[in-house]
Amino acid sequence: MTDRHPQAVAHLRFVRTAPRKLRRVADAIRGKSVREALVLLKFAEVYAAEPIEKLVRSAVANAGNNHDMNADELYIARITVDGGPGGRFTKRLDPRAQGRAAFKRKRLSHVTVVVSETAPAKPRKRGSGASVQAARATRRATAAEASTRTRRKKGSARKRAAKPAATKAPAEA
Repeated sequence: MTDRHPQAVAHLRFVRTAPRKLRRVADAIRGKSVREALVLLKFAEVYAAEPIEKLVRSAVANAGNNHDMNADELYIARITVDGGPGGRFTKRLDPRAQGRAAFKRKRLSHVTVVVSETAPAKPRKRGSGASVQAARATRRATAAEASTRTRRKKGSARKRAAKPAATKAPAEA
């Protein structure tokens, strides 16, 4: 952490929610102001929003206590959701057909929130450069050239085309 851009961090470990579900909520608040993020989290009708809301509040409290930051000027600089330990998920038995049983894996997650007083820079949109447009043009040209070429039939197809079609004689009464 640098002195020019102080940041406050809060960690939440071993959350009993799958990382995929938490990432949906994290993506919704990434880069937003803390005030806007808390409003989004409060009214989100997703179970995963509650632990992330508590974590953001904890990061804001850390910023105020440890770095004397103003809570009204904070932004979510970074939020990451990582999977918990691979072998340490909670296992529940799930009865299956024909007397078998399988494990339900209740996954764990680790969430990290970093808040700072400076708004995070907007990421550049990729794919609009001249090199991308040139690559698209060459791809279209080669596709058009390939479609104009005639393909030679394989051996068995040539044989079938050379044989005359057999016709059935009409059935006599």
